[in-house]
Amino acid sequence: QVQLVESGGGLVQAGDSLRLSCAASGGTFNSYGMGWFRQAPGKEREFVAAISRGGGNTYYADFVKGRFTISRDNPKNTVSLQMNSLKPEDTAVYYCAATRGLTAVVDLYNYWGQGTQVTVSS
Repeated sequence: QVQLVESGGGLVQAGDSLRLSCAASGGTFNSYGMGWFRQAPGKEREFVAAISRGGGNTYYADFVKGRFTISRDNPKNTVSLQMNSLKPEDTAVYYCAATRGLTAVVDLYNYWGQGTQVTVSS
């Protein structure tokens, strides 16, 4: 059992950067693979990025490759998403989530944060 809280969202212009953070508590953080997902109004929740338990392996959705970087700091029980070259279509609520390994499958994530809003203006 782990609790997740996202932060760092905001309103930015196209081309700008944001760094999202997710703080975990209540579990053994390094036993979880972590992921970032996003959901825009009227759309399904979609995979953004994932990182393995030790941070040695990552996986990204095609639409963010080269722009976003997922990382984790296990001693601090945090996972981050560095978002560069933001586009208006990146506008969504961003969620962090915990699972057992490295996966992009939303249904395999057991624990979810409350989300943080990212809005990118054109």
